[in-house]
Amino acid sequence: MDAGAFPGARRFVWKVIYNTLGRFWRDPDWRFMNYGWLPPEGAMPIELAAEDEPERPFIGLYDHVVRGLPLDGARVLEIGCGRGGGARYVARYFQPSEVLGVDFSAPATDLARRLNSDTANLSFAVGDAERLDLPDASFDIVLNVESSHCYGNMEKFVAEAVRVLKPGGWFGWADMRSKATMAATVQSLAHPGMQLERSEDISADVVRALDAANARKQHRIARVWLVRRFMAEFAGTKGSLLYRGLISGEVVYKSGWFRKL
Repeated sequence: MDAGAFPGARRFVWKVIYNTLGRFWRDPDWRFMNYGWLPPEGAMPIELAAEDEPERPFIGLYDHVVRGLPLDGARVLEIGCGRGGGARYVARYFQPSEVLGVDFSAPATDLARRLNSDTANLSFAVGDAERLDLPDASFDIVLNVESSHCYGNMEKFVAEAVRVLKPGGWFGWADMRSKATMAATVQSLAHPGMQLERSEDISADVVRALDAANARKQHRIARVWLVRRFMAEFAGTKGSLLYRGLISGEVVYKSGWFRKL
């Protein structure tokens, strides 16, 4: 699947996983499902409200992707919003006019609405990243954070992101791939309608976030003994395949900014 085979199966498997998690993992204090980002020791920390502090490692990934983008007054779309915590962070901390989060999992979208109902300029809808039911040139900024590995066709997704962006608009992306397939992913992002403005390998920053969040994850996973092994792997806890892959370099995590021409 990672090499691009069986795209329909990949979409189906991930949809089943996220539908299941949306129905049964409904903890109100867990708005994020990404692996996170933390800067090297000594770097200036993000200033967060006390209620958001427990989710600092996960918020860090969104802050890395969006900080420096022209968000003030912007209309923002997040494709693959999951539980909605990232969209909520952008809506509450960067003063956009509106943030819309879409996700292909209806249970996750319902949960996002419930968990983030305290934010007025934020809404959620079910949506397919490869076939967005949204008008052309309708958003100033499109975000996609740790979601594209679930898609069946990266080229279709990128074309849709470009289509819904206004001319001059920005696309912020972050995700991981195996070392063997990251080059193909980068090529998929090379759409003729937009140009690359920034690209970074953030694997080491993601590992720092996984380390910081490990104890909290392990404490929560201990409650679900029946699927403890699966959840430990899915969450990227220390010793998991993903964690070991990031340490060894067999898994690469990258981020990028692109601008629509």
